[in-house]
Amino acid sequence: MTGWAEEYGTDPGALRRRAAEALLAARERTAALTGCVPDAELTAQHSPLMSPLVWDLAHIGNQEELWLWRAVGGRAALRPELDTLYDAFEHPRAARRALPLLPPEQARGYVADVRGRVLDVLESAPVEGGGPLLAASFAFGMVAQHEQQHDETMLITHQLRTGPVALTAPDPPPAPPDAAALPREVLVEGGPFTMGTSTEPWALDNERPAHVRDVPAFFLDTLPVSNRAYRHFVEDGGYDEPRWWHPAGWEQVRRHGLTAPLFWRREGTQWVRRRFGVVEPVPPDEPVLHVSWYEAAAYAAWAGRRLPTEAEWEKAARHDPASGRSRRHPWGDEDPAPHHANLGQRHLRPAPVGSYPRGASPLGVRQLAGDVWEWTASDFLPYPGFRAFPYREYSEVFFGTSYKVLRGGSFGVDPVACRGTFRNWDLPVRRQIFAGFRTARDAEPR
Repeated sequence: MTGWAEEYGTDPGALRRRAAEALLAARERTAALTGCVPDAELTAQHSPLMSPLVWDLAHIGNQEELWLWRAVGGRAALRPELDTLYDAFEHPRAARRALPLLPPEQARGYVADVRGRVLDVLESAPVEGGGPLLAASFAFGMVAQHEQQHDETMLITHQLRTGPVALTAPDPPPAPPDAAALPREVLVEGGPFTMGTSTEPWALDNERPAHVRDVPAFFLDTLPVSNRAYRHFVEDGGYDEPRWWHPAGWEQVRRHGLTAPLFWRREGTQWVRRRFGVVEPVPPDEPVLHVSWYEAAAYAAWAGRRLPTEAEWEKAARHDPASGRSRRHPWGDEDPAPHHANLGQRHLRPAPVGSYPRGASPLGVRQLAGDVWEWTASDFLPYPGFRAFPYREYSEVFFGTSYKVLRGGSFGVDPVACRGTFRNWDLPVRRQIFAGFRTARDAEPR
């Protein structure tokens, strides 16, 4: 598969087809996530951390109406009374169950009506010369990414819900034979590299603009931290020793009685976990999952290491020492394919550590895309020259020291929202998200 420029160029027909494919793929996934449970499950509040599934469904349609029907199409509002109801900043997640939400059947009808109209808009919308919203069908790509991001959010809700199993998928293949022989870490040489992007057509505002960062040499784990490795931390009393923890993290441990990753529990001498309604032994060779930033940082301190900075992570994932350029993805410029990474809800779990050798970075670092979001040491801050687009609430209002950056994408991330420059962020207490980590260390004393 070729990269974006080679495959689509500026051909309007090809760009529209890509946009249509992205929108249709997202909607197919949305339908699967909302159609696999009874309507009562769609309206239930499965966790105060998450919205009712039916809120996410109608919110997806409302955002599509706002940006593609109204902003791009220039058409009159279809359901203006829904704008406030489905505004994520107006109502916290825990309060959305009490709102006068559209019932499931009405929500399905609304999103279907909007989608039919939007596909007509796409057929006639220019792909160049119509401003930044229309360049390379950006607005359509933005909305497809938005829907896929909510699909991952709904997948998290499915993990939190109790009751009969609603989702199934085949397990990922076993790790290749060379996985056990991989070096623990790789050296990333110091020097400048290009971080971010100014050319990726569907990159979001916080990924822009491209700029040069000079990163000192460091060592990075070849693989994400596994359940086996994290269990050593747990069984060595890691949750009982305050010296490993950030003070706010230690307060969380004490307040909530944390003893292991979310969904883990001990049964006799064995650790088990709950995964999408199934209770199973914790697989030792999978990347650890459902850990907060505080837990990741505590493990790193216990191991005599640290979390990588966001710039270190991106340099390891994108910088090609041979050419000096930054790639779109760890493996190169071609779009993600099944042999590169565990993406798109193809499996409902991370692949074993050491998987996907064809998705490795130039230095041989594996699983930098897919499987688990990876916590970094960095706060979520703007790049030099940042400009909010197309609205401040996507990124700008979250900048500061409250949120930590995650990179790479999980098994629940769709390829349309996965690239070497993509930035995710969340509060350091969050455990329900599909997050893990890898560690780093300085190559030279600082």
